[in-house]
Amino acid sequence: MAGNPDFDLFRTTDDHEELRQAVRAVAEDKIAPWAAEVDEQSRYPQEAHDALVASDFFAPHVEEQYDGVGADALATCIVIEEVARVDASASLIPAVNKLGSMPVILGGSEELKQAYLPPLARGEAGFSYGLSEREAGSDTVSMRTRAVRDGDDWVLKGTKAWITNAGVSDLYTVLAVTDPDGERGRNISAFVVEKSDPGFSFGEKERKLGIKGSPTRELHFEDCRIPGDRLIGAEGEGLKIAFRTLDHTRVTIGAQAVGIAQGALDQAVAYVKERQQFGKRIADYQGIQFMLADMAMELEAARQMVYVAAAKSERDDADLPFFGAAAKCYASDVAMKITVDAVQLLGGAGYTRDFPLERMMRDAKITQIYEGTNQVQRLVMARNLLKG
Repeated sequence: MAGNPDFDLFRTTDDHEELRQAVRAVAEDKIAPWAAEVDEQSRYPQEAHDALVASDFFAPHVEEQYDGVGADALATCIVIEEVARVDASASLIPAVNKLGSMPVILGGSEELKQAYLPPLARGEAGFSYGLSEREAGSDTVSMRTRAVRDGDDWVLKGTKAWITNAGVSDLYTVLAVTDPDGERGRNISAFVVEKSDPGFSFGEKERKLGIKGSPTRELHFEDCRIPGDRLIGAEGEGLKIAFRTLDHTRVTIGAQAVGIAQGALDQAVAYVKERQQFGKRIADYQGIQFMLADMAMELEAARQMVYVAAAKSERDDADLPFFGAAAKCYASDVAMKITVDAVQLLGGAGYTRDFPLERMMRDAKITQIYEGTNQVQRLVMARNLLKG
């Protein structure tokens, strides 16, 4: 019934919207001016890094007891969304810091949390995630990286691939097989590896279509020795922790996709209101208006899916695996469609680097691929449906 105060629709709080304005101000003032140069030079967005640290948006998800600001899952998504609106590469800084540290948050001992979460919260160390390998992407249980006990230590051997912010981050969650003869999926463990650990090195930067400001490199482990207390959770629980992590962090990729799409729509709307053809603004043509309406409608649907999934992440609801996969899948598909349409609305101008839309279109593509391709997301959703 209209006006019934007991009928509480989902909405963001005043605190969430105040946070949005604060992040948007930082993004537009400190990050946007460098976005084109970062992309052109394929360099790490250090200006964005510094601005995020100064404003406590570097790893906002870390709880206050570990020197963090304790942003909830939705607030963290808003941070990522607003940064992605101007620079997708920069938005990977808070996103990957959450991805890399979630295994410690979900399964780590209190000693591990006390050792690694405070420096992350203070912006003294970034945190990346080492799960994928060249021949073990979607098929994670086929990973070949090994961790072998040697006294009280573990020795890692192998290579991880497609690791976001590799070489920049100081800390890495790494998944490795600890029982080669054990049951597949239950023979993998998770560890924290430090950048300075002997035997740990990086491959060359990948040459990518988009997100060029975020370095993607291999991790190489050549008899990399780490202390035994770096094990996250119990031996053999690594894959379980990894999948729980992805249930939560797929939501943040959905937020990144929403931010990219919003930035593209903003650019397109501004352009069509100024561009004139046949004596009037192209915004006054019905065909253009229909395109804009569809873009805005699909974007808002994606945003609401991401926000609902973020709320479920905060509560750790039982149906989070479905909603996290759905939000990431839908939002990334929408981001790809909206950025392509935005380039179309600008015509030849959209195809040039004079405008940020071609960069946004290139950046949007990766959101359909990483943290599980959208084909894998559909498998996750279907399996959850079939389980009831």
